[in-house]
Amino acid sequence: MASHSTILQLPRAGGELYTYELSKGAAFAVPQGTLQKRIAYSAAHVVCDPFAGTDPLAQSRIDFKATMAYRHYLWSLGLSVAEAMDTAQRGMGLDWAAAKELIRHSMAEARAVGGRIASGAGTDHLAPGAQVTLEAVEAAYEEQCAFIEGEGGRIILMASRALAACAKGPEDYERVYGKILSQVSQPVILHWLGDMFDPALAGYWGSPDLDEAMQVCLRVIRNHAEKVDGIKISLLDAQKEITMRRLLPEGVKMYTGDDFNYPELIRGDEQGYSHALLGIFDAIAPAAAAALHALDEGNAARYHELLDCTLPLSRHIFQRPTFAYKTGIVFMAYLNGHQPHFRMIAGAEGARSIVHLSDLFVLADQAGLFTDPELAAERMRQVLALSGVQ
Repeated sequence: MASHSTILQLPRAGGELYTYELSKGAAFAVPQGTLQKRIAYSAAHVVCDPFAGTDPLAQSRIDFKATMAYRHYLWSLGLSVAEAMDTAQRGMGLDWAAAKELIRHSMAEARAVGGRIASGAGTDHLAPGAQVTLEAVEAAYEEQCAFIEGEGGRIILMASRALAACAKGPEDYERVYGKILSQVSQPVILHWLGDMFDPALAGYWGSPDLDEAMQVCLRVIRNHAEKVDGIKISLLDAQKEITMRRLLPEGVKMYTGDDFNYPELIRGDEQGYSHALLGIFDAIAPAAAAALHALDEGNAARYHELLDCTLPLSRHIFQRPTFAYKTGIVFMAYLNGHQPHFRMIAGAEGARSIVHLSDLFVLADQAGLFTDPELAAERMRQVLALSGVQ
């Protein structure tokens, strides 16, 4: 007989309630050890401090103990951490001052356990606008890159809203990226974020046409291949990624940022494969790690069995408006007991509806992602009660 504690009343759009009974929870074990065949970065979320007493719309604060604990959890699974990225609400609640503090903490923790980490360097302390000069963009990138390298870190060179606002054409992107890449001390990961993730990045690389933009980006990479470890693209278009992957210079990696099509892109084809730098890996960390360990063992069937069933959840979390996906990522961490509350910096817990969160709950359960179904049900019940569901 099912436990009453794992049976809930969930809402559909319009207010109708239906009965849902949770499964028995995760049906897979995560092997220990490092991954061998793929590099898999999880862009990691931050846990806010709900007792800071500050206005979350003006000055949210991070709970560093809980935030670092989650990074240790990711490392323990064999995953790498992409720090201070858009999943951490960079530019949407996390400013550069807070990002610096976050990077310092994470770098220290990574050194303590030998965890792989790379951190986002951008220009977010420079307000975008047509009055901004290319020199100012370059100086902003230089400041952030110098900070990360000064901490002994690897750089993910994030797309720049300021550059998107002031660049007149492809040549401006080539100039700025060329200057920054010529100065970094070790190869970086470039970051091409589509405008579905950040509308301010529309027309990046100097063209609204993705094929033309890709050619500009490839020129930058080819001209500085020794300074480019790889590129992460988040366009939610599998074929565009495959096309670009096949055009990369030898030795330059493709890191998929495609939260809609990651299983096939990571597995790859006869002409290559993608590594991963994904926000969804934060929410599906144990399944992702178990799947990648199966791939290490040559068990492609098990890899797809574990990862394919997470796709409906990922596509739900990243549905439009895509930039609101962070709410779903943090909600998953709350349901699985990785943090004691469902509060977010900048008040972003309110960015998705209770119907959206209820559907997320069901999809996560169907993917076997709840390690403790009774805890997940109790926490879901509390969130439902706040929305008037009795």
